[in-house]
Amino acid sequence: MEYERTYVCIDLKSFYASVECVARGLDPMTTKLVVADPTRSEMTICLAVSPAMKAAGVRNRCRLHEIPTGMEFITAQPRMKTYMQVSADIYATYLRYVSPDDIHPYSIDECFIDATPYLELYDLTAREFADTLRGAVLAETGIPATAGIGPNLFLAKVALDIAAKHAADGIGELTERTFREQIWPHRPITDIWNIGPGIARRLAQYRVFDLRGVTEMDPDALYSEFGVNAEYLIDHAWGLEPCTIAEIKAYEPESSSLMNGQILPCGYSFDDTLMVMREMVDDAVLDLVQKRLVTDHISLHVSYGRDNAAEVGTAREPAAKAASDEVLFEGGHGVRRIGGVRPHGGGGRKIPERTNSFAKLYGYLEALFRETVDPTRTMRKISIGFGNLVDEDLATVDLFTDVEAAARERRRAEAVLAVKGKFGKNALIKGTSLKERALGRERNEMVGGHHG
Repeated sequence: MEYERTYVCIDLKSFYASVECVARGLDPMTTKLVVADPTRSEMTICLAVSPAMKAAGVRNRCRLHEIPTGMEFITAQPRMKTYMQVSADIYATYLRYVSPDDIHPYSIDECFIDATPYLELYDLTAREFADTLRGAVLAETGIPATAGIGPNLFLAKVALDIAAKHAADGIGELTERTFREQIWPHRPITDIWNIGPGIARRLAQYRVFDLRGVTEMDPDALYSEFGVNAEYLIDHAWGLEPCTIAEIKAYEPESSSLMNGQILPCGYSFDDTLMVMREMVDDAVLDLVQKRLVTDHISLHVSYGRDNAAEVGTAREPAAKAASDEVLFEGGHGVRRIGGVRPHGGGGRKIPERTNSFAKLYGYLEALFRETVDPTRTMRKISIGFGNLVDEDLATVDLFTDVEAAARERRRAEAVLAVKGKFGKNALIKGTSLKERALGRERNEMVGGHHG
C-alpha cells in the first residue's frame, strides 16, 4: 500500500550573509550585512543581504550602489569555500536524522527531504519534524532557516516560497485544499516555482494572471502555446507533482554536456575575448581528458556590451542605462532585465569527429567565433560548451588520424593535470595567461566565480 508522502523543503535564510554574521559573532536576523566584492566597483551585485537589510527595504541580489545612501552596513568579501564547507556541515546534520536516500540537495542553501518514514519513527508531526531539523541547524551553526511542507515536491516548494513568508514560525504548510484556497489567487504568478516572466507574459495574452486562471484555460490552448511543457503547467496549477526524490536520484540523462562561462570585467575587444576563449578551451579540454570523455558538438555564446567601442579598456566601468524598452523583473534572486535588445554572437555546431584534442576543438571554436561574433562590438560575457559527451573509447579514428600525435597530446595533457593536481592550477600555465587582459590565473583562484 502506498501512503501519502510528506515532503519538507528547507531553505537557509540569506545563507551567505548569515554565515558571515555568525563568523563575526553577530545575529544574522538583526545585523545589517551584505556579501559583495567592493573591488569590482559600485555596480557589483550583492550575493546576499542579511534579513535585517531586507527588512530595511534592500532587495536581495541588488547592486552596491542601489543600497540607500546613509545606511550603515557591513560589507563582507565572498568566501565560497567557507560557504560550501558550512553547507556540507549542515547536510551532515540532516544525515543524523534521515537517510541520504531521502534527501535531494536543490542548491547550496536549499534541500528537499522525504519525511514520510520519519514522522512515525520520531513520533512527530511534519511541522515538529521540520522544526527539529531547523533547530538542530541553528544550534550547531547559528544559521536560521525556513521550511515548507507538502504532500509532493511542488507543494513543499511553494509552501516554502510563499506560505512560509507569512508564517510567524517560518514554516509554511500546504495541502491540495489549502493550495487552492491560498495559492490559486496569488499574484504575481511569477512567485510560483518555475514560472518566470516569459511564461507569465504568454499567459497574460490569454488574460491569465494566476494559477486559478490556468486551471480555467482550455488545455488545447495551453498545449498550443507551450507544447509538451503545458503538462507541467497544468499539473502544477492543480497542485500535482508525480516525481519523487527516489525518481530524481534514479534519473540518468540520455546525453551530457560541459559548459564554461566567464563574465568579463570590462568591455573586451574581439581579440582579447578570443584570447580568453582560448584559456577557457584549454581548461575545458583538460576536464574532458581527466574524465576520459570526447565530444562532437560545440557551442558558443558571446554577450555584447551596451556601449560602443569607447567602452574598451575601461575596467570596472558602470554599465550603461537599460534601453528604454526594457522591463525590470524581480524574481526573488535579484533584478534582471527582460525585453529590449541586447544582441549576442555565437551558436551551436556539430563537428565531424568525436575528440578531446585541444588543437581540434579550439580550431572549431575559433572558426565559429570569427564567423558569428561582430568584431566592432565590445564583449562582456563569453560561454563555451561541449555536448554529446561519450567515453573516449568512442573517439573518431580514421585513415587520416595521426595516432602518434594524438597520443603525445594526451600524454602532455595528463602531465599538465598531474602538475596542477599536486601544486595547484596556476603551477603550470600557458604564456598567453600572462597577458594583461588574460583571466585564466584569476579564474583558477576562484570558486563559483568568486575568490574563495
